[in-house]
Amino acid sequence: MKKILSTISCMAILAMCAIPPSTASAWWWDSENNEQTNGPAGMVRIDGSSTVFPITEAVAEEFQKVYPRVRVTVGISGTGGGFKKFCVGETDINDASRPIKQKEKDKAKENGIKYLELPVAYDGLSVLVNPKSDFVDYLTVSELNMIWKPGSQVKKWGDVRPGWPNRPITLYGPGTDSGTFDYFTEVINGKAQVCRADFTASEDDNVLVQGIAGDENALGFFGYAYYAENKDKLKLVPIDAGQGPVAPAEQTINDGTYQPLSRPIFIYVNKAATKKPGVKEFVEFYLKQAPILVKEVGYVALPQKQYQQALTQFKDF
Repeated sequence: MKKILSTISCMAILAMCAIPPSTASAWWWDSENNEQTNGPAGMVRIDGSSTVFPITEAVAEEFQKVYPRVRVTVGISGTGGGFKKFCVGETDINDASRPIKQKEKDKAKENGIKYLELPVAYDGLSVLVNPKSDFVDYLTVSELNMIWKPGSQVKKWGDVRPGWPNRPITLYGPGTDSGTFDYFTEVINGKAQVCRADFTASEDDNVLVQGIAGDENALGFFGYAYYAENKDKLKLVPIDAGQGPVAPAEQTINDGTYQPLSRPIFIYVNKAATKKPGVKEFVEFYLKQAPILVKEVGYVALPQKQYQQALTQFKDF
């Protein structure tokens, strides 16, 4: 009998060793509740846009409550910095505040990276000043261009509009790897990456928040969610695109009246990575929870139909 039991035990161990890792890690023993628990295990590697970061971070926190064996890492290197990693297979998902560029598509193809673009929210790129700049009631698109274009001669607030004080103007904005920087410069200056160079730049929007909040002469721009989290430290500037000043808000971003700075934001998913159970479950969880979590972190959710279409597209990917 002992020999039979020993043989059975050995066969069981060998059988377990033969199970593919993705299947073998699909359950673990919950010692606290003394029971077997289902769910994937592994790692999800994410990097990219600081604008999309608050959404992805919120999703990751909720996901890990349900799937504690999956470790989700979320970095902030800017949309462009994230694509540099994504297009060589270093990450599973890239947060992006703009669509992928042709040179990034070419890099991904060169490295055999197939991917899927999934929109996750709307953002109203916001222009901010320090609350002490109470004279700034709104800015026009042409005034923004005058301030931010290459070779700009704007050095003081009085250079922007007659009657404004001759206080120096100090500028803050996302770094050149940021999709927000690309989008802003394209719609304001006519071409992405075309901009004056004498401004304080950071890929981390929290750094920009701190800079503007601590500098009474500051003017800067970043995603709406970072303003929503810091309303007591910042002053939002309405933008006049020809129809009168409009401030970004859930309604104006959603209905398109906040122009030209409203835009969709995305995640990009590596197809090969979806074969890992943790990544597949994470993306599906993301699309199901986004309508709730997007609003919680200060962005505007897509129509429910678009999330359902994205989920179907992902499952067929």
